[in-house]
Amino acid sequence: MTDTAQDVEFLPPGTPVDLTNCEREPIHVPGSIQPRGVLIAVSDPDHVVQQVSANLAELTGVPWEQALGRPLADVLGVAPSEAVIRSASAFGDLRERNPVEITLDVDGDDVPVDAILHRTTIPGDLPSSSLVVELEPARGPRPFSFPNTYQAVRGTVGELNRASSLQELFDITAEAVRTLTGFDRVMVYRYDADYNGEVVAEAQRGDLNSFLGLHYPASDIPAQARALYEKNWIRLIADVGYEPAPLLPEAHPVSGRPMDLTYSTLRSVSPIHVEYLKNMGVRASMSISLLRDDKLWGLIACHHYSGPHAPPYATRAAAEFLGSALSLRLVARAEQDEVDRALRVRSTLAWLTAATLDEDRPLADTLLGSPSLLDLLPADGVAVRLSGHTASQGSPPPPEVVEAIAAWAASRHEDVVATESLQRDAPDLAAPVEVACGVLVLPLPEGQFVLWSRGEAVRHIDWGGDPHNKAIAAREGDEVRLSPRKSFDRWRETVRGRSEAWTEQQVAEITQLRTHLLEALYARSRSIVRAAETLQRSLLSEPPQSGRLEVAVRYVPATREAQVGGDWYDVFAQPDGSTVLVIGDVVGHDISAAADMAQLRGLLRGIAFDSGVGPAGVLSRLDAAIEGLGLGAMATVLVGRLAHRDGVTRLRWASAGHLPPVLLGPDGPAELLTAERAGLLLGVDPAARRAEQERVVEPGSVLLLCTDGLVERRDQVFDDGVAVLADALAELRDEPVEQLCDELLDRLVPEGAEDDVALLAVRLRRG
Repeated sequence: MTDTAQDVEFLPPGTPVDLTNCEREPIHVPGSIQPRGVLIAVSDPDHVVQQVSANLAELTGVPWEQALGRPLADVLGVAPSEAVIRSASAFGDLRERNPVEITLDVDGDDVPVDAILHRTTIPGDLPSSSLVVELEPARGPRPFSFPNTYQAVRGTVGELNRASSLQELFDITAEAVRTLTGFDRVMVYRYDADYNGEVVAEAQRGDLNSFLGLHYPASDIPAQARALYEKNWIRLIADVGYEPAPLLPEAHPVSGRPMDLTYSTLRSVSPIHVEYLKNMGVRASMSISLLRDDKLWGLIACHHYSGPHAPPYATRAAAEFLGSALSLRLVARAEQDEVDRALRVRSTLAWLTAATLDEDRPLADTLLGSPSLLDLLPADGVAVRLSGHTASQGSPPPPEVVEAIAAWAASRHEDVVATESLQRDAPDLAAPVEVACGVLVLPLPEGQFVLWSRGEAVRHIDWGGDPHNKAIAAREGDEVRLSPRKSFDRWRETVRGRSEAWTEQQVAEITQLRTHLLEALYARSRSIVRAAETLQRSLLSEPPQSGRLEVAVRYVPATREAQVGGDWYDVFAQPDGSTVLVIGDVVGHDISAAADMAQLRGLLRGIAFDSGVGPAGVLSRLDAAIEGLGLGAMATVLVGRLAHRDGVTRLRWASAGHLPPVLLGPDGPAELLTAERAGLLLGVDPAARRAEQERVVEPGSVLLLCTDGLVERRDQVFDDGVAVLADALAELRDEPVEQLCDELLDRLVPEGAEDDVALLAVRLRRG
């Protein structure tokens, strides 16, 4: 079968079929037809008979054995065959010219016949085609000629054009098809995403019970049957009790395989389907495909109960036309509804995007204003954490549940995480279904998120029979086979544990929102970075110079834009002439870290300026101030004091968890001035004891203090970085300290620092 269920491994011809294997039944090559007409396959273009149905003689008077290998004219007569060949030879789609109305001479009687033509591809080394001629006797008066099909349904088409709702479209179509075809019951049948069907409209004989609102499982119409409906838009079973008329020979003489009857109007149907109809009490059936974008959207299903029923081809064609008209209206209506919805969403998205540009208003408040995130995506509640602010709207889950769901979503490493059943997809969360049965989450950097939630949507589905018990066991001789269910009584199922589903369009739109949010967060982070840099640089003033000391300082922000932090240096003179050197690094990387740095720098200056305590005492008093003032800051800090007495310069220093100083003497290698034990960083324990170290600094020496951004990188451990620093410092010993600082930065962080770098270099002048 062309393009139909290509990935299905079909059963070999002749394999018994029941419910265990019917989804693999090759229904496009049944090897037989329904005997309400006959089928003749002729070679193209010489029109010699290749295959015929075994019942050929019933309509033409020519036994099938005598027809094979003979010209079509020998079977139909000269005039009918010329009419068929003339139609087949014309340009365009054969099916658009069906039926060809001919009259056969059978034993001296004129028999009006509808000839329905199509071509089928015959596989082989050199692919060819056969012209398939299907003949149906046109008994009784023709209701209208095929060219007047539109006139026959013109009134109904007008009603469809005026319909104001989908339900009205369905109802008009069901009534019109029943009036046109005379079936006892006509239903409009709509599929969901999983091809379960629902009867959405019905027109039936007054004494029949209603099927309106009933659902039928996808297994009632297997995938290969749905694929056939997408290609051949109408199928009639005039009598479910028919005996199939086999095609002879069984294999096509060119391909050696059964002929593909995908586009045949007489194609024999699956015995499982026939059994299914019989179990429903149906004597005749017709189906008309409803398509959207060439995919099966639903069916117009026609049932007859009082006996066989065979609407002529032109009537069926008119009904098919109505089905196509309904399909077009459905597509137009759905597209218009989608356009209207998409315009509303785009308008909301555009407003929200513009509103995020107001950096004076918290982003969370902006998104929960009017319009809000709930106007963008309907849900029961929404919770957000953005730029340090947390907010919610509607009826979101409790905060601890929101946190757990957001963490779960982040762990999936997807741009958008959507589920209609957390119970199914994340059972360990134990989220309450009444508020968080389904969620859609935007995981964002640094633990930020937007989370929509929907509660459980309990649904009651009325099925036509129990969908979970669709088969019964039937004994046939010594064997037992599974056959279709016989009960189609209304069977109610309650579906729990699911919310209203998130659609593909909604997920796509929220993906767009994610892009806009990332841009807004980036812009705001850049503003924060610029503010932090401005604050930081305003505090990191130029150091004082003296006749004895040559001082240079540098501050380099991290190359990562959101990573401006709390690194600082300070150099100032005390009233007694000593010089205080400070290097520090506040824990964190944001505007808060820069603000903490400003506070600690100011406090330390005030404590150390005219205090008689040494560096250890300064650190202890600063630690107590952090605790007493409730600053909540933590930092590593090194405080040094250079004092010149009696012709000797001494460095006394104390460290609160900071990198040790590096001392480069007048000659020899650089030395790391380590202590016996590292001091505890500030902000942890104000009672911690602080120790001081002392070292004589010879004239011509260079003392270097720095933060860890200079020596630590992801591809370099701390000890290696310190060794590189010491070697570089020794090589640059003769450079002025300004050039020395620049060279050190060029060598150690040539592509920019991953973390902030603060650097303080002091040379003790000679003489």
